Amino acid sequence: MTSKKNILKKAWFYLSSILIFILHLPFVFAKNRSAHEFKPGPLKLESFVPADSLLTTVKLKVQSTASGLYDSLRLNLLGLSRQAFDYAMQGFNYLAQNGRLNNDKILSIVDFSQSSDKKRLFVIDLEKAEVVYNTYVAHGSNSGLETASHFSNTPSSNQSSLGFYETLGTYIGHNGYSLRLEGLESGINDNANRRAIVVHGAAYVNESLAKTRGYIGRSWGCPAIPENLHKPIIDKIKNGTCLFIYSPDQNYLSHSRVLHPAATYAAL
Repeated sequence: MTSKKNILKKAWFYLSSILIFILHLPFVFAKNRSAHEFKPGPLKLESFVPADSLLTTVKLKVQSTASGLYDSLRLNLLGLSRQAFDYAMQGFNYLAQNGRLNNDKILSIVDFSQSSDKKRLFVIDLEKAEVVYNTYVAHGSNSGLETASHFSNTPSSNQSSLGFYETLGTYIGHNGYSLRLEGLESGINDNANRRAIVVHGAAYVNESLAKTRGYIGRSWGCPAIPENLHKPIIDKIKNGTCLFIYSPDQNYLSHSRVLHPAATYAAL
């Protein structure tokens, strides 16, 4: 009798073990499948970057994106300096992120590191990633002859002002169809309206002058453009786009609050 009980107990234990094993099979395979299908994502540098270095990381990402756009548009072949473009993108991103631009699809750059016989105005459609216009643009009569090297925010100085602007509305004035500009940098170009610094067409901005004498005519400080292109260009960039007038001028580059928003400077 005892022997029969032992046999039944062993049989029940054996069958129970098999049943438990069968019931756990789905979970075993599920775990194996999950482990097999799991693909670790790319390691994120930010996870290991101290908080005070995150701003540097973001800046590097912006610079990398800007560099890719500069190369894809072959802006070096058009004559736009990489430094001008990098500063333009840096300031543009700051202004756009802070809601200072009504239209963040267009970026215009004037590269005053070049002589005026070069096509140094670049109108870039950032949404379509294409250069819409590349043409001549004048600098102020007291900023230099062939190349602009002197800049001022003072009324009646007849000099160009560097820095970032937002384009405003259009009007018909002494120079015909024109575009108002708002200087966004205190002490650097914020007298633009007071000085009547606008985008307008001018007969002295033409390729013939550039080729025959090596420089085009000069303005009273306005970024004047060719008469045959001024209307379509103005219509493209009006109403809230960003215009950046660049020069490798160390006084501007070190004092710009758009390029260095976190820094504190003495009054200019």
